[in-house]
Amino acid sequence: MAISSHTHGKIFVFYWLPVILYCLLIFIQSSYPATDSLPSIPHMDKLAHAGAYALLAYLLFRVFQLTRIRKSAVLLVILSALSSSVYGISDEIHQYFVPSRMADIADMAANTVGSFMGAIAAQIILNRQ
Repeated sequence: MAISSHTHGKIFVFYWLPVILYCLLIFIQSSYPATDSLPSIPHMDKLAHAGAYALLAYLLFRVFQLTRIRKSAVLLVILSALSSSVYGISDEIHQYFVPSRMADIADMAANTVGSFMGAIAAQIILNRQ
């Protein structure tokens, strides 16, 4: 059965476009020189990294649910978390080339932890619906 172009358009707008726009937002934000705008709460930057990549993994999980792997919860979580983590690692490398920023292994770890948390949360939340 063929999928109509209308359905493809809805899939793009409601599933892929949020991922693309969010990745663009992360890239733009990390392209600016670093600021000390976060409150001086210990490890607040790591929590921000984890939260940002948890949301990306959640959005990716929604996209991957549309594929054939939707039947495997474990694969959905792993693919979503790894995709989000790889984007996080690539963004840390990108920051190496931005004035007053640096690539930080601890940020990469926070991105990865957040990615897995977001993917697991997506599995729990979206499978209730």
